[in-house]
Amino acid sequence: MALLILAGCSDTTPGQAVPADRTGQPAPRSTSANQVPGPGVPKVPNPIDITRFKQNPCESLTSAQVVDLLGDEARITPDPNGPGGPGCGWFSQAKIAVVFPNVDKLGLTSVYRAKGGAYPFFMPLAPVEGYPVVAYGTEDVRARLGECNVALGTSDRETLDVSITQSPAHKGEKDPCDSARDVADKVLGNLRGGR
Repeated sequence: MALLILAGCSDTTPGQAVPADRTGQPAPRSTSANQVPGPGVPKVPNPIDITRFKQNPCESLTSAQVVDLLGDEARITPDPNGPGGPGCGWFSQAKIAVVFPNVDKLGLTSVYRAKGGAYPFFMPLAPVEGYPVVAYGTEDVRARLGECNVALGTSDRETLDVSITQSPAHKGEKDPCDSARDVADKVLGNLRGGR
């Protein structure tokens, strides 16, 4: 069985599945500030309903996927009322968190607006089946900590966020942002009925 070298959460108390803080951003006030997608933000071509996983975030990955990614000893920590939105975390030597942010209804526009400000680390990644993906964070800790947060636009107003921390034994073998994107791909497949 191959263990994927992944996963992680932001610096919160153990068990909370929360990506890098998206709650500290002031809410936009003007109508133009609420338009999505914002300038330079990729449009989500085929919006997908994420309600099912917002209600049951731990179903965003199948048991088989969790075993494939983290091994059969992975622990699960649901966080349906997390501060950034409903989420779930899976933990072994590596960690994965999937969160469905409910901070605002600006989707990737919210992340793009924080580029260079709240998110000095900002790196667009290859889309997943046409759905735009961006890695973001308060700093680039890929090499030092083996961590990365990504947001995948599920509509122009919503995202699914994945955070990963690689296990110490596998840190550096693969870019953690690529690993987080791979997890987002699995969640997207499950959302689209591929499970």
